[in-house]
Amino acid sequence: MGGAVRGFLFPALPLARIRVLRVIVYAFVMLDVLTFSRDVLSHADNAGFYTPLALARLLHLPPVTAPVAWMLLAVILAGCAAAIAGWRPRLTGAVVAAAFWVWMLYSNSYGYIAHDHMALMVATAVLPTVGGAARPELEGSLEAPARSEAAGWALRAIQIAVVCTYFFSVIPKILYSGSLANWGNSAILTWASIRRGSPLAHLLVEHAPWVFVPAQWAGLALEALSPVVLFLRGRALHLAVVLYLGFHLSTLVLLGIHFLPTVICWAAFLPLEKLRLPQRVGGRSPSLTRRSPTTPRSRPRR
Repeated sequence: MGGAVRGFLFPALPLARIRVLRVIVYAFVMLDVLTFSRDVLSHADNAGFYTPLALARLLHLPPVTAPVAWMLLAVILAGCAAAIAGWRPRLTGAVVAAAFWVWMLYSNSYGYIAHDHMALMVATAVLPTVGGAARPELEGSLEAPARSEAAGWALRAIQIAVVCTYFFSVIPKILYSGSLANWGNSAILTWASIRRGSPLAHLLVEHAPWVFVPAQWAGLALEALSPVVLFLRGRALHLAVVLYLGFHLSTLVLLGIHFLPTVICWAAFLPLEKLRLPQRVGGRSPSLTRRSPTTPRSRPRR
């Protein structure tokens, strides 16, 4: 059993997958702090609305001020740019993780908790723990990529965080409605479509209101069965990823809810090593020619 658990938590996965995922995650973090979680800047100097989360209280974080908010933003942007460029990604990644976590603690301590950011926060925390993925020339080839249990653990941690985002969302549904049956058979999706729905959602409310209850049960099934994704492989895994991304596409089209921070982290389930990034992106560029240590020097011509 111990070996099975270790194999599940620490699978040997390609280091090149980490290198590509770093670029994806840090690029999105830059976008996130400039758009979706930019509210930290507007929270500055509004101490009366500050209701710190448990971790913020544990860290004794005071209410955010404008200088602190702008400093955090600058550190996150500079650190992400450096990590994407491959400059000391473990060091810059650790700096980004610390700054981004503080940023998100502030973002979520003023009345709204964005649980769609959980997997993204975990990703910034675990990516700096992986060494050996900064230099493409050390990552093997497409046929035999270099693998690491550290890479596998980081990817598994992100995958578990993604799954928990869905699985634990079942709990508030039970608390608010009394049971899953009450929530599944309720008019919550109809109400949401009327209140904030797109023209397509309004059209469904008017002409096909019967679709909403089955849609609610389908959503519950996706959330409750999400742990199964951790055990899928190959085509079944890829189909599951497409299914969940399709779910988010439907909520975006109907309700304007994007969940992009979680959607981005679904990349941790995919064989990203098959994407060949430019050598100057995500890792230091190797020299133009490298001699194999087992290949003898060619003799100069006379």
